[in-house]
Amino acid sequence: MKTIHFSIAAVERETGLSKDVLRMWERRYGFPTPERDGNGERTYSSEQVDRLRKIKRLMDLGHRPGKLIATADEELEMLASRRSTRQPSLASATDDDLSALLSLIKQHDAAGYQQAMQQRLARQGMQGFVQDTVAPLTRSVGEAWEDGSFEVFEEHLFTELTKRLLRQAIANLPGGLRAPRVLLTSVPEEPHVIGLLMAESLFTLEGAECIPLGTQMPLLEIGRAANAHHADIVALSFSSAFPQRQIPALLR
Repeated sequence: MKTIHFSIAAVERETGLSKDVLRMWERRYGFPTPERDGNGERTYSSEQVDRLRKIKRLMDLGHRPGKLIATADEELEMLASRRSTRQPSLASATDDDLSALLSLIKQHDAAGYQQAMQQRLARQGMQGFVQDTVAPLTRSVGEAWEDGSFEVFEEHLFTELTKRLLRQAIANLPGGLRAPRVLLTSVPEEPHVIGLLMAESLFTLEGAECIPLGTQMPLLEIGRAANAHHADIVALSFSSAFPQRQIPALLR
């Protein structure tokens, strides 16, 4: 019997998983594994669509997608047959205020988010703000985007507003003679910058001289920049979205 294939738009309708999430899982986890039609468009077998439906149902019960994708079909069936309650997100589990910050992004209230974050920075100081607000909040936003509860544009809004806050906070730190000299960047295909800004904030707070080069620097240029700036340390940031198996070869 011939296998039925679904377009990515049909899979989105059938499963409730957005096209962006499907593509991201394909890159990060190697599933789903679509074929290509005559026009080069992704098509998905009915078996994959059934598995995606199960995964989405279990996600709605609080399971994380990365673990579900690595789970065999039989175990997925067993999990689906059990009664389960959704676990609270990291934000609500550790700090109710973080949930409120996520809600401001979901409400598209940029001014309210900025004001709330500036108040937390004033209360917590730079180190506490980075470690206890920005880090867990960034993780929660990543999880929300991964499971489809955050739209792509909402994740981008969070990123841009948080980048602006961190850069302003770094600019307000006192200057003077600083050491060691730390060059910060990321490798090609790694566009996420918040990790670099968090590291730059804490290094600067400890008295280091930071040389930020932004993201996606060609590997040879990282070496040239380190020599040109007489860097003592090269700091590279890898987000959770970056394929971990590629990192050792890039570092070599």
